[in-house]
Amino acid sequence: MRAARFHAQKDIRIDDVPEPVTQPGTAKIKVAWCGICGTDLHEYLEGPIFIPAPGHPHPLAGEEPPVTLGHEFSGTVVEVGDGVDDLAVGDNVVVEPYFTCGECAQCLAGNYHLCVKMGFIGLSGGGGGLSEAIVVKRQWIHKIGDIPLDEAALIEPLSVGHHAVTRSGAKPGDVALIGGAGPIGLLTAAVLKGLGVTTIISELSEARKAKALSSGVADHVLDPSSEDVPTRVLELTGGVGADVAFECAGVNAVLDTLLTALKPRGVLVNISIWGHPATVDMQKVVLKEIDLRGTIAYVRDHEAVIKLVRDGKIDLKPFITGRIDLADLITQGFDTLIHHNDTAVKILVHP
Repeated sequence: MRAARFHAQKDIRIDDVPEPVTQPGTAKIKVAWCGICGTDLHEYLEGPIFIPAPGHPHPLAGEEPPVTLGHEFSGTVVEVGDGVDDLAVGDNVVVEPYFTCGECAQCLAGNYHLCVKMGFIGLSGGGGGLSEAIVVKRQWIHKIGDIPLDEAALIEPLSVGHHAVTRSGAKPGDVALIGGAGPIGLLTAAVLKGLGVTTIISELSEARKAKALSSGVADHVLDPSSEDVPTRVLELTGGVGADVAFECAGVNAVLDTLLTALKPRGVLVNISIWGHPATVDMQKVVLKEIDLRGTIAYVRDHEAVIKLVRDGKIDLKPFITGRIDLADLITQGFDTLIHHNDTAVKILVHP
């Protein structure tokens, strides 16, 4: 079968690999669609990062390059292994793409996303969504019902936003400021809107500002190049400030703006994976008693996200900006997202 595999930095190839074999406690999934994630782009340009380095296989997956890519995917069950009695051939599903040990203190406490050996299917090994089929342990498979398979490929990044919103403690009636309208910023805003939160998005790109408005996830869009964002937030909140804020850009100026725009005792959640150390104005954190929180991936978020989509609280269609074949992964996928990322939100790949 065809599979996109990472061999080395800027060396991703469409290889012919054996189809995976179903084992007890697993199911085989025929992949329908797989999204290209910003993490995939970082691996291509700067990796290996989450991908194991050559000679250092992942402790749970046991793999090193070449590894199959793709962790934002949907598909249909085509075979179930022994011991799996709650999945059936024909079920449409998504995957929570984890490797966890189940034995460390964090796993035993239920925080499996903080496992000391944690890895991601589609990065650390175990196959990936950028292939024709994959075999996954039952515990990581979620049924999606009648959600279209192309939209379902966005359940994984939407779960990232959902976990960040959960970390923030945002509640209906709150005002949230989102710094950055890339895919994660937009999807985080979508979760907030679905929960009844007023959303303000700060973004420079004209195309991304337009997408934030046309998709319906932003109540207000601010341009930091032409207006003072903290002042506008005060105006929009009756002089109070934002209740919660989300850093989705990995840019220090954005972080500073969010700290200024938050109300006293507001909550700032950092979603970005930073490529360099950030500078935090601790005086603002101290004098306003701001709660600065980190967030990584998701934990028990997929089922809640699937319900939000099925109940019509979130519409994922506006965020799909391209569909391509696996053979065109680099030329029409990676190159587009690297060089024209202001116009492309989520490009889906059909293997």
